[in-house]
Amino acid sequence: MSPQPHKLTAPDVPHPQFSHLPLSTSGPQECALIGAALLNSPYFNKGAAFPAEERQTFRLTGLLPQNVQTLEQQAKRAYQQYSTRQDDLAKNTFMTSLAEQNVVLYYKLIQDHLKEMFSIIYTPTEGDAIQNFSRLFRRPEGCFLNINDIDRVHDDLAQWGNPEDIDYIVVTDGEEILGIGDQGVGGILISIAKLVLTTLCAGIHPNRTLPVVLDCGTDNEDLLKDELYLGLKKPRARGKQYDEFVDSFVQSAHKLYPHAYIHFEDFGLANDRYRPEIACFNDDVQGTGCVTLAAIMAGLHVSKAKLGDMRMVIFGSGTAGTGIADQVRDAIAADSGKSKEAAAKQIWCVDKPGLLLKSQDHKLTHAQIPYARDDSDWEGKEHSDLLSVIKEVKPNVLIGTSTKPKSFTQEVITEMASHVERPIVLPLSNPTRLHEANPSDINEWSKGKALIATGSPFPPVKYEGKEYEVAECNNSTCFPGIGLGCVLSRAKLVSDKMLVAAVKALAAQSPALKDPDKGLLPDVINVREISVHIAKEVIKQAVDEGLAQEKDIPQDDEELEEWVREQMWDPEYRPLKLVDRETASRRARGDMRVAGSSKD
Repeated sequence: MSPQPHKLTAPDVPHPQFSHLPLSTSGPQECALIGAALLNSPYFNKGAAFPAEERQTFRLTGLLPQNVQTLEQQAKRAYQQYSTRQDDLAKNTFMTSLAEQNVVLYYKLIQDHLKEMFSIIYTPTEGDAIQNFSRLFRRPEGCFLNINDIDRVHDDLAQWGNPEDIDYIVVTDGEEILGIGDQGVGGILISIAKLVLTTLCAGIHPNRTLPVVLDCGTDNEDLLKDELYLGLKKPRARGKQYDEFVDSFVQSAHKLYPHAYIHFEDFGLANDRYRPEIACFNDDVQGTGCVTLAAIMAGLHVSKAKLGDMRMVIFGSGTAGTGIADQVRDAIAADSGKSKEAAAKQIWCVDKPGLLLKSQDHKLTHAQIPYARDDSDWEGKEHSDLLSVIKEVKPNVLIGTSTKPKSFTQEVITEMASHVERPIVLPLSNPTRLHEANPSDINEWSKGKALIATGSPFPPVKYEGKEYEVAECNNSTCFPGIGLGCVLSRAKLVSDKMLVAAVKALAAQSPALKDPDKGLLPDVINVREISVHIAKEVIKQAVDEGLAQEKDIPQDDEELEEWVREQMWDPEYRPLKLVDRETASRRARGDMRVAGSSKD
């Protein structure tokens, strides 16, 4: 993807057409803070980069060293400081401290070193930070709701602002964190990390977001025994009490912040029941499903196959596996006009007992039931292991979400490649040690024929001197753009067709469409441009379905794209305009994302 200017105007120049928008990011910002209060506001603070005139106007003379620095010089200094930290967890802690001081510098530093820092601010290092939450704790960030105080949920959420103040909420119950399981109240850090990604990857305004953890107790014995653990020291609540707690949060959040998009993250139980009611998204289901479907669609394009004719086997039929199945099923139905029931017949799900069959109904989860096959179709046929199913089904797509390492054996891959010209093989389990197969082995066993994408980054692979790029199925290339589209359009709901529009927009950015030896998905380094295209298509679909509540959304494609770009927050210092505190907005007072701050 060729580099291009992200926006039409510089940050100090108002946009000629869209500067009136509440989320406009060009031109001066109103600010009612002065002196030390301004330096202590992470959103407005520029540190040594405050220009001379702003130092005078905002009473900063004598509070800063004399030399005025640029943002680029500050980022260089910060990177040098970052580089001195002795290990990845220390670097993660440094970045957290930086975010608490200067939001623009924090995001600028990550943007300049995205490839290097992505694993520090997110998985796997963020997983280490979550496991050590109670030991590294310095100051609270986000909203902590606990199941013993269900009557306080509404009031505790109400502290965070007025109805128009919050655009994006990420909430977790901390039970299934990043492959490391139940982390209790430490899950707040995954909510924070996901919101960092929405800003970094799609320009969601960082002062208009809210991270939330629902503390339901924990079944992690190490945490229960730890005297420093900060969460509820009781076994995790389940059943009716849990359902009422989650429902209280959802209903309160929607009532208090009616335009906020709610993103469920790393929950132990499914929460799809809210999709028909509010604009919400489950990254472990829809996010994983969307990015995987985009890789599949790019692979089908390379192999000259059609979605309606595809045969797919999913090995590992938990939340991620059935989430992918749902997304693929819905896309087949939308693309071919088939019913969802007919589309589901193109998908075979394999789990611990083997192929899912209807006779296993008492053992099947609600999400698995649509994909269980008729026993009569498999009478007299072996179906207890993956290889047997591959031999019978002859799939052209194989997905791994089993967390069972090396389960895609040489026999499985060679069998698949024997009846498909370009097999699409996606071992997605994380972390790397749990991958179903190494891409280099898949490439070798398929004699260079396989189209591969993985759940973690891998270097290119070679076969007989020819190099093939291995794409990473990174949800961060997809979920931020979907969220941006929903936030800007003020979507009532997130429909299946909006998700399919997002998938098609992502697949259209695939490098493999131009060169089959390139990756099936675009690199995360290009994610902001990808998010623009995804958001644009999501908005158009929301408008078509009558789900967009925002007024005056441009209909022209180029104008819509500029409308999206103008409302994406960038890590740039904008000029500050001093305003009187008594009449200032909450944003100008620095009260956004500050609990308990006075209301307008």
